[in-house]
Amino acid sequence: MNQSQFWLETLAYAKRFRHLLHRQPELSWAEVETAKLIQAELTDLGIAWRGCAKYGTVACLNAQGSGSHIALRADIDALPIAEQTDVAWRSNCQGIMHACGHDGHAAVLLGTARWLKLHETQLTGPVSLIFQPAEEGGHGAKQMIEDGALTGVDQIYGWHNWPALPLAKMLCPDSTIMSGNGTFVIELHGKGGHASQPELCRDPVLAAAALTVNLQQIVARRIAPQSAAVVSVTSIEAPSGLTVIPDKAKVSGSIRFSEPSDQGLIEQYLLEISEDTAASYGVACSVEIQPRYAPTVNHAAPAEQARASWKTLYGESALLNQGLAPLMASEDFSYYLNEIAGAYAIIGAGESAESPPCHSPHYDFNDQLIETVIRWYSQLVGVSSPPPR
Repeated sequence: MNQSQFWLETLAYAKRFRHLLHRQPELSWAEVETAKLIQAELTDLGIAWRGCAKYGTVACLNAQGSGSHIALRADIDALPIAEQTDVAWRSNCQGIMHACGHDGHAAVLLGTARWLKLHETQLTGPVSLIFQPAEEGGHGAKQMIEDGALTGVDQIYGWHNWPALPLAKMLCPDSTIMSGNGTFVIELHGKGGHASQPELCRDPVLAAAALTVNLQQIVARRIAPQSAAVVSVTSIEAPSGLTVIPDKAKVSGSIRFSEPSDQGLIEQYLLEISEDTAASYGVACSVEIQPRYAPTVNHAAPAEQARASWKTLYGESALLNQGLAPLMASEDFSYYLNEIAGAYAIIGAGESAESPPCHSPHYDFNDQLIETVIRWYSQLVGVSSPPPR
């Protein structure tokens, strides 16, 4: 079989695998069958692998190479979302779907593995292929590191598809590319009663409404405008009857920050504003803040290499204005970049302004990115691919 034919078969192989994963999505820390499928394919390809962090997999090519050891990463978990697409490969699991494209990320890495295995003698150093579970809030990267996924690795690269950006355009700055995040739950405890006698009550619903407005002061007035930050109230819960003022209300939401130093400030202001607002309405409050992921901060040299490889393949116009970063979404790839040098890229997947975003029940990974990113991953480790058709 000639190189071009093998390349085309590799792309078809990756696409089939993507559709297979999409049909059987699994949530964070439940990727049992997903891991088995990936490991079986690696075995068939003749690539050595080991299980890592329960449902993760680390494979290695050219293990004895003397050059720089590069790792390429894909996440593999799905989301608790009921799919609302009509694609032939739609989810077979009620209430679970690959709504973020991790099926595509995993398929791209497996397709890269197939191509690199054919060209293993061209690799100057070892290449690790990291298939990571539990990115969606499960801190999978942290546990992969604890289980030795980065042992001996010099640099790591990863990527995420992004439907809000034009197809095959890359965003990969020298610094922060994705924000850190956290969640908060504020419980307001008042005194319930009859809706006709509000003067005898201490209304937690009114306090919750005021608190929702007051929390917007954090970004508008407490954080420097040069810093990208978000405080979003995403839920107000105060179930009650139509004529009943309840005893308690709950305000929940999410925080995002691009500068690590802003995290402490946001948490401090959130606590102060909650307590002061509650006091002004005569109710008590309790505040629980749960940190999740740190900002994903690229290292300059690997980021430059990532962009240079993309530019070599697709030209200067395929690089976006790096000032578009950081995105306010979060990624546990931050754990890897806090350990070793590396870079994370956002690659556009959108074909129109109506392209459904990640985490939408109408989303589906754009299969055109399979070839685009396999070429890039291969280029990063020094293996060329046939000219684009």
